[in-house]
Amino acid sequence: MVSDNAKSGDRLREAAFAAMENAYAPYSRFRVGAAIQASSGEIVSGCNVENAVYGEALCAERVAVAAAVAQGLTSFEEIAIASESDEPSPPCGSCRQTMSEFAPDLLINSYARNGKQATWRLVDLLPEAFALNHLRGRP
Repeated sequence: MVSDNAKSGDRLREAAFAAMENAYAPYSRFRVGAAIQASSGEIVSGCNVENAVYGEALCAERVAVAAAVAQGLTSFEEIAIASESDEPSPPCGSCRQTMSEFAPDLLINSYARNGKQATWRLVDLLPEAFALNHLRGRP
């Protein structure tokens, strides 16, 4: 019997790989997909979107978070990241900071096309994230 958590993880992984197929990565050729699960159980996906102005590129994780927020979802449990890399890819620093705004202890599962997987907790990848409480006391 497959547990609900395993089923959820399978659905997230599948959604992340499906999103990866839509990635727009003509410059790096590094396609990434992400699927984030809200506390409500809803799954929202995103893919990386590159731009000729490299600094304007959007990472899959941030696209997924932004799409979820646009749907009114701001509490998250888990994210799956899929790439064609030989090794599972952790989220970049900007993605870590964005995710920490909503879920500092987010479970992160990263999958490579060849089947390799890695799992982290966001708090371990970004232990001292800048947060709202740092803005208190400002003029």
